[in-house]
Amino acid sequence: MTPSLMNIVKDNTLTGDNYVTWKRKIGLLLQSEKHKFFLTTPKPPAPNHESSIMQRDEYEQWKTSDNMAKCYIMATISDVLQQQHEGMESAADIMMSLEEMFAMKSRTAKREAVTAFMNLRMKPGHAMKDHMMKVMAHLNIAELHGSEIDGETKIDMVVNSLSDSFDQFKLDYTLNKKEYTLQGLMQDVQSDEKILVKSKGQEIHMVGKVATVKTRQKVKKQQKKKQLGPTKKETKKVTKIKGKCFLCGEKGHWKRNCPKSQNKKEEGNVNYLETCFLANSIDSWTIDSGATNHVCYSLQGFQERRRLSKNEINLHLGNGTLVSASVVGDIRVYLDSRRHLDLIDVYYVPQFKRNLISVSCLNKFGYSVTFNKVFIISKNDKIICQGTLENGLYFLHRNISHSLDIELTEPNHKRVKLSMDETYLWHLRLGHINLNRIKRLVSDGPLSDLKVDDLPTCESCLEGKMTKRSFSAIGARATECLGLIHTDVCGPMSIQARGGYEYFITFTDDYSRFGYVYLMRHKSDAFDMFKAFKAEVENQLEKHIKILRSDYVGEYLSGEFQQYLIDNGIVSQFSTPGTPQQNRVSKRRNRTLLDSSMLSYSTLPIYFRGYALQTAIYILNDVPSKSVPQTPHELWTGRKPSLKHLRIFGCPTHVLKGKTEKMESRSETCIFVGYPKETKGYYFYSPSDLKVFVSTNAKFLENDYMNDFVPRSRIVLNEMSGDTIPREVTQPNRIVSSDPTQNQQPTIPRRSRRVITQPERYIGLGESVENLPDDDDPYTYKEAMEHVDSRHWQKAMQFEIESMFDNKVW
Repeated sequence: MTPSLMNIVKDNTLTGDNYVTWKRKIGLLLQSEKHKFFLTTPKPPAPNHESSIMQRDEYEQWKTSDNMAKCYIMATISDVLQQQHEGMESAADIMMSLEEMFAMKSRTAKREAVTAFMNLRMKPGHAMKDHMMKVMAHLNIAELHGSEIDGETKIDMVVNSLSDSFDQFKLDYTLNKKEYTLQGLMQDVQSDEKILVKSKGQEIHMVGKVATVKTRQKVKKQQKKKQLGPTKKETKKVTKIKGKCFLCGEKGHWKRNCPKSQNKKEEGNVNYLETCFLANSIDSWTIDSGATNHVCYSLQGFQERRRLSKNEINLHLGNGTLVSASVVGDIRVYLDSRRHLDLIDVYYVPQFKRNLISVSCLNKFGYSVTFNKVFIISKNDKIICQGTLENGLYFLHRNISHSLDIELTEPNHKRVKLSMDETYLWHLRLGHINLNRIKRLVSDGPLSDLKVDDLPTCESCLEGKMTKRSFSAIGARATECLGLIHTDVCGPMSIQARGGYEYFITFTDDYSRFGYVYLMRHKSDAFDMFKAFKAEVENQLEKHIKILRSDYVGEYLSGEFQQYLIDNGIVSQFSTPGTPQQNRVSKRRNRTLLDSSMLSYSTLPIYFRGYALQTAIYILNDVPSKSVPQTPHELWTGRKPSLKHLRIFGCPTHVLKGKTEKMESRSETCIFVGYPKETKGYYFYSPSDLKVFVSTNAKFLENDYMNDFVPRSRIVLNEMSGDTIPREVTQPNRIVSSDPTQNQQPTIPRRSRRVITQPERYIGLGESVENLPDDDDPYTYKEAMEHVDSRHWQKAMQFEIESMFDNKVW
């Protein structure tokens, strides 16, 4: 494979959204490697002993090309798609599967693609090359979705998408009925574009405000008729002017051609563009109903812009003057109401001294403009901005007045203007208090004269006081088992459970509240746990899961998880981000499981949390709750649960040993840690062997366990009561000497006369330590291994190492 083809494989991995580009480039890759024929050629039959050499070669060639094409396709798709398609037999099957997943050959997709192609229009001032590339891109997407458009219709739609500057080309195309290909049409249109650029360019008529200035001179009643044909002056040769002007005294012209005499015309009216050439603020915008395009005189505010060539766009002003636009682009005008007005195709003309907004351009993009004493710009029945009439011009205001209640009606209807509401006025004066508190002020007297009305929506209150809406726990319950499954992932836990588990996932049936819990080492195991849960419950109940409700988090949003739900017809419901109460069933179940009251009552370390979780879910399935009228076990299986086999979690037990020697104890002291799911028995933990095993032959010491249990709060109180503090001994009052010399001496700090004694629980501790017998405990590892109880010492060391590992000492 060439390096260029390697780049195609490397840079174009199929993820789903880029299917159109990927399919086109993978086709080029297969065609260059001469492996594309297999997509349209059926697989030849496998050769047998009667097949000819030609048939064998044909089969081998097809098989080789299919394997190579399969490798190319698998190398250019994501890891998730590779795992899903690696078991398919041929490359054609993979392509067909990918097409079904991403091509979206639906009627809606076809209609949207064709509509986008038909509505494409060339923007004024944009290059023809860029427009034709957009046309081809839309056409490719439409054909990919299965739309069949004949060549003549394609050409007609492309010609129709051209801007108004190509009207002459459209007319020639209609009259001549020339047959075009897409490439030929592109060449002719680009040639016509060059001719337009060389000419005077597109003229856009800008009508300004025309002011009439009356002069004191009389207007001539008649005007001389223009002579037809060339005049005598035109036929004469240009003669050199001699002498001086009788008006200004300068050489080079006569009085009739003097520039200073232009101000003394005998015409009665003088027209000038006061709108365009009067200086104004850069941020000020004027609404012009006669302008055909937006115009600005500053480059500030452009979101996107393109520089125009000289004379590419010329603006024709009201007095006949031509000015050239140098830049075209889009401007977003930001308003104080946190809204914005988008102006498309704004022309930058430095000669202008005022920014103009064209009403006709706003109408093209869905805006509505109404004029009266104020003008209002709205879109989708929402007011965007407004302005007022000042000195004969409509100026845009960047803020919407809150004192105006404006109804959007037809232009001929009157708009309602209300004065400032008294209730709203006091709402603002009193720091945006609510309506109930204003009513209390009216009833108590301070605002007795106020007529209370309903408050309008105050956006400032929404910004400063808005809170989450109250959530109702009432919802539609499932009517049968597996109709709705609630699930959630919890973790990571601060300390790993036995086996290295840090997470657990719960599945709760909405109808019966029967629950499952699975321990996980990684959060990514959630998909595998769901498949195991689905296979078990659907096989046991002979029903199918219909809806899965979860949080909007990554473990449930993976591509393979969602595709698996789609393939099995399971509807996926997500809670809104930031509202966990929508998944309240799973959240409440997790809280119950994490309360760990059983683990607190027992003496087991915290890394037995995994067994405590499984025991808790086992018990919850057998006890009633306020959500269901019966126990979850009865609704799930149809049988009442039996509670005779339940025991206290963590209680000591005597478990029968398997094989014992003579004179050896036949039972072993263990701790009960749960109920196995696979067999009828109990889980026991052996402190001597540090193992968990299953057995049915056991004697539970529940009564002794309850009697010997001492609450931790009582232990703390007993320790505090042992710290006795003796009372201070009061001594009789002494006679204080009145000698002034003694009174002048500095006061010596008084020392406490409290008798310091040690707590009673420490009395005799020193004697007991001194009287400890001298045992033969080993001090080194070598001595421990040579000791008579070396086996017990080895188990003790193993237990200590495991404890340090579970508590993450290192």
